Amino acid sequence: MIRVLLAEDQGMVRGALSALLSLEEDIEVVGSCADGASAWDDVRRLRPDVIVSDIEMPGMTGLELALRVQEQALPCKLLIVTTFARPGYLRRALDAGVAGYILKDAPADQLADAVRKVHHGGRVIDPQLALEAWTESDPLNERERQVLRLAGEGLSSADIAAQLSLSHGTVRNYLSDAIGKLHAANRVEAYRLARQKGWL
Repeated sequence: MIRVLLAEDQGMVRGALSALLSLEEDIEVVGSCADGASAWDDVRRLRPDVIVSDIEMPGMTGLELALRVQEQALPCKLLIVTTFARPGYLRRALDAGVAGYILKDAPADQLADAVRKVHHGGRVIDPQLALEAWTESDPLNERERQVLRLAGEGLSSADIAAQLSLSHGTVRNYLSDAIGKLHAANRVEAYRLARQKGWL
């Protein structure tokens, strides 16, 4: 029996995923969470074989959850099921040790097949997205990504500096570098472009 933990912030989608997987004789849904932080708690408590997670969730994203699983060297596999067909997200997911990345608009029978495949050590990646992921590389480094994400949430340079324990000038430099790398006119446009590409 493959023990699955679901992490999905939309209640209706979470219920549908649970119902679909529960129809399978060899899959058992052992937990269901509405945010990444709860999922992390349940991963440690329930020790599932496979985590089926969305990317954008409150508290902790699916990518951050994958990184924690990787850092702790836990034996469970992670399968991302998302609406975000962004090559940047796929690249970051693979870097975080994710075993599968499929889109929510894929046929329903692909979900159970993907769970089985990643459980047995395989990889499941949406083919078109995989092709796109290697046509354009992410120009941002991790610190530029952090600063730009906070700027996009409306924080001032001073607030970002305080939150990240950086000087005001250093924050300005990171923002300037990110804007330049993205060929954007300002921080708002840089944030929008980076979000569209899945680099944030």
